[in-house]
Amino acid sequence: MEKRASFGSRLGFILVSAGCAIGIGNVWRFPTLTGESGGGVFVLFYLLFLVCMGIPILTMEQAVGRAGRGSAGKAYRALEPKGSKWHWHGWACLAGCCLLMMYYTTVNGWMMAYCFKYVTGAFAGTTPETAGTLFNEMLANPLEMGFWTVLTVVLGLVVTSFGLNNGLERVGKWMMAALLVLILILVVRSVTLPGAAEGLRFYLLPDFTRAAEVGLGNVIMAAMNQSFFTLSLGIGAMEIFGSYMERKYTLPGESARICVLDTFVAISAGLIIFPACFTFGVSPDSGPSLIFITLPNVFAGMAGGRLWGALFFLFMTFASFTTVIAVFENIIACLMDEFRLSRRTSVLAGGLFILVASLPCVLGYNVWSAFQPLGPGSTVLDGEDFLVSNLLLPIGSLIYLLFCVSRWGWGFDNYLAEANAGEGVKLPRWLKPYFQFILPVLIAAILLQGLL
Repeated sequence: MEKRASFGSRLGFILVSAGCAIGIGNVWRFPTLTGESGGGVFVLFYLLFLVCMGIPILTMEQAVGRAGRGSAGKAYRALEPKGSKWHWHGWACLAGCCLLMMYYTTVNGWMMAYCFKYVTGAFAGTTPETAGTLFNEMLANPLEMGFWTVLTVVLGLVVTSFGLNNGLERVGKWMMAALLVLILILVVRSVTLPGAAEGLRFYLLPDFTRAAEVGLGNVIMAAMNQSFFTLSLGIGAMEIFGSYMERKYTLPGESARICVLDTFVAISAGLIIFPACFTFGVSPDSGPSLIFITLPNVFAGMAGGRLWGALFFLFMTFASFTTVIAVFENIIACLMDEFRLSRRTSVLAGGLFILVASLPCVLGYNVWSAFQPLGPGSTVLDGEDFLVSNLLLPIGSLIYLLFCVSRWGWGFDNYLAEANAGEGVKLPRWLKPYFQFILPVLIAAILLQGLL
């Protein structure tokens, strides 16, 4: 078994951790929820909950990883009181990461496929009818979907096979840098469109009248859920990077930097999408179809639309693939820690499992379309996403929280000492009642809302 690796630089840790957080939650789910939830009021509450909930739970995952020096199960065993069973949650974290990749690889495949289609001119002369047809044809073709999913898995395995520094950190830094450049190019293009001002008003100016039409309670719960989902908290996806950290900097400061990057990408995705929607008369609340059906119509109406479409879906690919390789690293690290396997064996075993386990999601749109786990019209992807987003993320986060603040777990004093070790922003002790009594209620509300 190889020695525990560590990041080569602080920038590497921040970019790779942010890359794990940045994904379809930022560039697809966030604009979709913003459009459906009335615009600026949703954004306001999202930012509020990110500070009140996201950053604290993120510091807890990282503290467990950094103090325990291992993947979730190994770290719990190193820190838990003797005779307790907190380490059982490590297996749930591994299952959650695997389940996430069972459908995330398919979605990344969609992004790659659309980027390829734009480069090759498949969307030339797109109309509202043909845009929908092209997406449905892709979903109905198991060979096409399977090809892009397999390509995603293979590329992810190649990157992680080179290890933390030569694989994940090196590729993650380049992809995040490219992602940020693509964002700036696309934002500049979008905010200079003729209807940009109206789109920006909808997106950034809170309008409580519009929010009331949706239901202010619904908007608040959606914002709370999104602030949680966007950081991939609760399944150890962020904990593993804590285990690769040195104790040079405090965790609140590092967590805040990760959240700033994550939020920058989410806000920028809206700056790209909403001005374009209002310029070309597209409804901003068109839901999940916004990315794959609505936006191709927008690009078709733009000068140089083929180029802008290719760049947009390249941006989407980078955003989702950084999550893929980060979660792959978590799965591989768990296999190495729990079964004392080499990295090479873990890559092969984990990769083969994900490859096979991804097929139900691919087939759920065609060959197995009759299987509708959440009722009529639902797909395998919907079922898998429900388990991860509505159950494993909030339950896992609640477990990390209770482990860090209760006397039956690691304990608040130990957590606070680890979180505040190093240079930078420190958590004040007076937050203990909030962490012990209010934060669990907020997470329980997210769990209850997800179940309902």
